[in-house]
Amino acid sequence: MDFTKRAERLTKKELLAFYKALALPRRIEEKMLILLRQGKISKWFSGIGQEAISVGCTLALKKDEFILPMHRNLGVFTTRDIPLKNLFAQFQGKPSGFTNGRDRSFHFGSIAHHIVGMISHLGPQLAIADGIALAHKLKKEKKVTAVFTGDGGTSEGDFHEALNVAAVWDLPVLFIIENNGYGLSTPSKEQFRCKQFTDKAIGYGIEGVQIDGNNILEVYQTIDKLAKSIRKNPRPILLECMTFRMRGHEEASGTKYVPKKLMEEWAKKDPLRNYEGFLLYEKNIPPETLDRINNEIKEQINTSLEIAYKAEDVSVNTLKEHQDLFMPFTPQVILPSHQTKNMRLVDAISDGLHWALIRHENTIIMGQDIAEYGGVFKITEGFVEEFGKERIRNTPLCESAIVGCGIGLSIKGYKAIVEMQFADFVTCGFNQIVNNLAKLHYRWGQHCDVVIRMPTGAGVAAGPFHSQSNEAWFFHVPGLKIVYPSTPKEAKGLLISAIEDPNPVLFFEHKALYRSIREDVPEEYYTLAIGKADIKTSGDRLTIISYGAAVQWTLEVIEKNAIESVELIDLRSLAPIDYQAVFESVKKTSKALIIHEDNLTGGIGAEIAAQINEHCFTYLDAPVTRLASLDTPIPFNPKLEDNYLPKKDILSKIEALLAY
Repeated sequence: MDFTKRAERLTKKELLAFYKALALPRRIEEKMLILLRQGKISKWFSGIGQEAISVGCTLALKKDEFILPMHRNLGVFTTRDIPLKNLFAQFQGKPSGFTNGRDRSFHFGSIAHHIVGMISHLGPQLAIADGIALAHKLKKEKKVTAVFTGDGGTSEGDFHEALNVAAVWDLPVLFIIENNGYGLSTPSKEQFRCKQFTDKAIGYGIEGVQIDGNNILEVYQTIDKLAKSIRKNPRPILLECMTFRMRGHEEASGTKYVPKKLMEEWAKKDPLRNYEGFLLYEKNIPPETLDRINNEIKEQINTSLEIAYKAEDVSVNTLKEHQDLFMPFTPQVILPSHQTKNMRLVDAISDGLHWALIRHENTIIMGQDIAEYGGVFKITEGFVEEFGKERIRNTPLCESAIVGCGIGLSIKGYKAIVEMQFADFVTCGFNQIVNNLAKLHYRWGQHCDVVIRMPTGAGVAAGPFHSQSNEAWFFHVPGLKIVYPSTPKEAKGLLISAIEDPNPVLFFEHKALYRSIREDVPEEYYTLAIGKADIKTSGDRLTIISYGAAVQWTLEVIEKNAIESVELIDLRSLAPIDYQAVFESVKKTSKALIIHEDNLTGGIGAEIAAQINEHCFTYLDAPVTRLASLDTPIPFNPKLEDNYLPKKDILSKIEALLAY
């Protein structure tokens, strides 16, 4: 390895500091392997043989520049001086770790150390790096964001989306690929056709650099040079670090699939042993100096382990488990003004967004075709002229990356609003929403100030991929708030509340209601409480519980047929649901009908029915009844769509329950 020439610009003190930084993660790893065999930790993903990349990168970047590491990047955490007692407590699931026992190993972040951890699904952290870098660029901060992935992870769609967005937006991101030859046991030749990853950079129109990832000085100096260049001229760069994993993907998997000759060749390139040899034989550093450093490290490890062992274990508190799903937030009640304007639903949503952009200068809206074109439903029409393209951002077709960008922006103090062109397309960003966005605060206390707007629903004859009702997909996922207004006034007030809330909110907007309903809406900025239902009609003979377009359908049936004594509850929020309003009404009427547009089986109505049964059973005079769409995909032909929807059966269900 070429250490000699690269060391010329470094003092002996710096060279020894590099050695200590490199040796620390190695000694920790060796200790962890012993603890794993003793059953004192549950699992370990070894980075032995790859430490030079993590350590060299972290040394090269400024301490206030974000790094997004993965399993084999222990050196990032140690070089950023995360206290070992807390790190070891994390490995043991202790509350003095970083996730209060809720997640393991390196699945955490520490904003104080400018580290954002990974999740097990490979790739999502790449787009979060895009969002952090975008925030730096918007604030004109000359910063670099570094994010790691392995060669196996580059086959994920998240890799393509994140690099493409970074390239299109000239984001200051350093994408570091640790090319260790295997994705678990699958060799590179079975994962990709390209000879090297720098070739992939060409496809994105960005620079690609390849280095010896086992040479700490080459890693440090290359990243130092690239980082200085990126700070001066913001842009993404792909850095391929050639290295090798000397242990299994995780310890249980072993390395029997690796040819013996290949293992022997890479053993000769051990980053710590070779650097140690260089210091001993070329820099004439006495062995006792390195022995002293290693002894100090071992003592530090043992002392920190003892503290971690003695640290208090988690105490089970179910209330706290629920409370920690979301960042604590007391919404400010802003009453609506008396001055109103007649608006359609689409106008009210647009007005709510407009007010939020004015009131919160840290608000960024992202989505496909939302800038000059104004979005496919024209909700953001004229916004780009008023607020500029930095805040009203057209995106490539990459739902996963844009949700990830929203998370990254939130980490840097922005409010991110993401528009799904159609709610149906959210499937392409599903992982980011249910595994990253929803779980981040529960896992390590990082709030996500992200609102995802979801144009949804039927009645427009758009078929199986543009008319689905998919709110129930997310209803099952803790950590998400779900809002679904049925009127223009509700839409504006609830949207503003969703944007003010520092937690993730999915905001469903029914497409068929966009231009079909009107009402007088307060012109100024106001909020409506998320989690508070609205009573549309009062009565004492039947409770109808609904949301979205089904509320309008039900109102139409009630008014057209002059039905009296029916209490119609518009939930408005699906997570949380205002069960107090539901239970109070059912106890009064003794009958309940739940109507929603989504499919019957597994729909939100099933959960509401179960709750009513559990809490109001002794008050019931009839079976709790559900009315919903057919358990089929939604068809395109208007006649088939009408047959699919439950609208036609609302009157008969009401009459049957009233007569029961």
